Amino acid sequence: MTQAAEDWDAIVVGGGVAGLVAARELALAGLHTVVLEAWVTPGGVVGRHEVDGMTLDAGAESFATRGGVVADLAGEVGLTGKVVSPEPYGAWVRLPRGSGPLPRTGLLGIPAHPFAADVRRTIGWTGSLRAAMDRLLPTRHGLRPEGEVITLAELVRARMGRRVLERLVRPVVAGVHAADPEAIAADAVAPGLVAAVRKEGALGPAVRAMRANAPAGSAVNSFDGGLHTLVDALAADLVERGGEVRCGAAVTEVHRAQGAARFRVEADGRTLTAPRLVVATPRATELLTTVAPELAGLHTDPGADIVLATLVLDAPELDAHPRGTGVLVAKGVAEVRAKALTHATAKWSWLARAAGPGRHVVRLSYGRAGEGAPDVPADLDGLTDLALHDASAILGVPLDRSRLRASARVTWRQGLPVPSAAHRETVRRVREVVAEVPGLAVVGAWVAGNGLASVVPDARRAGADLAGSDPAAASTRRPG
Repeated sequence: MTQAAEDWDAIVVGGGVAGLVAARELALAGLHTVVLEAWVTPGGVVGRHEVDGMTLDAGAESFATRGGVVADLAGEVGLTGKVVSPEPYGAWVRLPRGSGPLPRTGLLGIPAHPFAADVRRTIGWTGSLRAAMDRLLPTRHGLRPEGEVITLAELVRARMGRRVLERLVRPVVAGVHAADPEAIAADAVAPGLVAAVRKEGALGPAVRAMRANAPAGSAVNSFDGGLHTLVDALAADLVERGGEVRCGAAVTEVHRAQGAARFRVEADGRTLTAPRLVVATPRATELLTTVAPELAGLHTDPGADIVLATLVLDAPELDAHPRGTGVLVAKGVAEVRAKALTHATAKWSWLARAAGPGRHVVRLSYGRAGEGAPDVPADLDGLTDLALHDASAILGVPLDRSRLRASARVTWRQGLPVPSAAHRETVRRVREVVAEVPGLAVVGAWVAGNGLASVVPDARRAGADLAGSDPAAASTRRPG
């Protein structure tokens, strides 16, 4: 017997933060909304796992504070008092010839003060002198005519020189965005930077101005208990408003007949219909070709696959946080395969309290843009041995299995799309096509950019716009 279709006011495909935020906007407008998530839990890369009796972030662990957009959302879902800042120990970079601190007053590794002690230690006096020449160069030096795209590498190399690019900016961009600064537009990862250079006359003053205009406090924050608590709060808020989050419901097909008022979605053996559809997954172009044939052949950057190894260690030597809150590893460091290490118990005081003295949580990530699948052992034991070796080399503290309490592995596929010029152009085309389909929207990092500070406002806007639309009326007006 054929099962009757479920009728909803809105369907959201993908239960990551973008999907949950868009769903909440729809529910706020009084629309009966369901979120369909293929995985067993919602959240996407803002996930959780249990390691050594502690609930830890299994993916992203902080959000950029720019614009205050994530903090505002947190306040709306009851997390105002839970916002926390990282400990002020600073971060380091591991280079082929040693380690050094990252600039405390910088942007993506670009130093605001080239002669600061932490900058000199990492790039040397020669590098600092070259970086300081930025103030003496004509404003136009290194810039392209307005409207033309300039890569971050082009801008930094021209204004501050090779050492700033290779020793500071390249490791930071690889660690934060899994990208090469040669392949990404400056404004894609640092919105407003090029305009600030034009206004301030140089790159260093532009960085200082952008930091001065940012919210007071740390450039990143999280929540007491972990970033994943935001997912819990969003899901609970949606349910309170009459919505539903349905996990283990992989969407296999999306249809809508020409001129029809409702989308038909096939998921987990069920058929659901709604006049409004939000697709919050990088598979959007694949899923929607039956609805918008113009999407065929449009493929956004798949991003770098990331393997995250989490170690819980008995290591009182780490109480002194020897490398601050974490280390970014430059490409070409022969003795270390990880691209980054986060000393989570040094970074977050709530986690240090939960772990107790001498117990430490260290996270190592593997996978760089353009290198395919990370070159790590397929089994947990092998990955754990590699992570212990890398952590020892990075932190300067001997760490072996006698110190290990527990370990865990998480693999994120298509975790960080690279915001290259080609990717941005494809996103523009996708948005253009989607805008022509009444009742349809796409959200997520693959269209908005990496990080919750990019994802959240884009998803809120898309959800609110869709809630205020009349897809049925628009469908009747659309030429067939």
